[in-house]
Amino acid sequence: MVIPVHDVNPARRTPWVTYALIVANVVFFLRTPGMAGSVTGDTSLGQLCQLQAFLERWAAVPQELIHQRMPELVPNGDVGRDASGYGCVIGPPGYDKSPPLSVLTSMFLHGSWLHLLGNMLFLWIFGNNIEDRLGHVRYLLFYGVCGYVAAYGFALANAASYDPLIGASGAIAGVLGAYLVLYPTARVWVLVPFLILLPLRLPAWVVLGMWFGLQAVYSYGSAVSDVGTVAYLAHVAGFVAGMVLALPLRPGTRPPPQPQGLEWGRRRLPP
Repeated sequence: MVIPVHDVNPARRTPWVTYALIVANVVFFLRTPGMAGSVTGDTSLGQLCQLQAFLERWAAVPQELIHQRMPELVPNGDVGRDASGYGCVIGPPGYDKSPPLSVLTSMFLHGSWLHLLGNMLFLWIFGNNIEDRLGHVRYLLFYGVCGYVAAYGFALANAASYDPLIGASGAIAGVLGAYLVLYPTARVWVLVPFLILLPLRLPAWVVLGMWFGLQAVYSYGSAVSDVGTVAYLAHVAGFVAGMVLALPLRPGTRPPPQPQGLEWGRRRLPP
C-alpha cells in the first residue's frame, strides 16, 4: 500500500469548503467522548460508556437506516454493576433520532486519531482539485451525496447490523473516484514502504486504482481477518458514486499541467 503525500495538480481557487470540512472533522473528533485519551489508551470505562451512548445517538446504524426505527434499548452513558461485574447501562432512548440525518452526523465522527488523520490526508491532497472543478456549492453537495450513497450502500448489504457506521471515508472515497475520472494522469507523490519509506511520483490512475482495488478485495473479507472492523463496502460505494457523478464533467476537463521546475509540488527558483 502506498501513502500519498502530495499531488502535482495546481488549483485555480482556494478550496475553502475542503478546509472547512477538515476543521469541522477535527472539532467534532475532539468533542467526541473518550477521544482525548485515544492516543495514550488512557480511556476509562465511564468514557467508553459515554462513547457508546454518543455513537448510538449520532452515528448511522445500518439496521436503523433500512428499517427506519430505533432499538428499544440503547446505552445511556452510565456505568452499572450486576452479577457479572461492571458494564454500561442500557435503557429506553430518551431522544428521537432521524436515521437519514444520522448519516450526515456520522460523516463527521471518527473512531481514532489514525482514522481521522488518514481521512483528512486524502481529503487535503485530492479535495482541492475536485472543489476547483465543481465550484464550492456543487462540491459540498457532491461530497454529501457520495457520503449518503456510501452509507446506504453499506446498510443495504448489512441490514441486520447494529454496529455504528462512522467516518468521512465514504464521502472522501467519492472525491477519489471523481479525481480518477477527471485527472487520471496527474502526478502524485507517494511514500512506498520498502525497507524505508521510498518517495515515488506516480500517475493518479495507479495510486487511486490500487487504493480502490484493495477496498474491493477487503470488502469481500478475503484479504484480512478483521475485515469487519472497517466498512470497506462503503468505500467502494462512495468511490463508484464519485466516478459516476464526475463522468459528465470529463469532456470539459483538460489534463493537468506539468509545470517546469517542480519538485515535491514546490517551484524551484532558477540558479
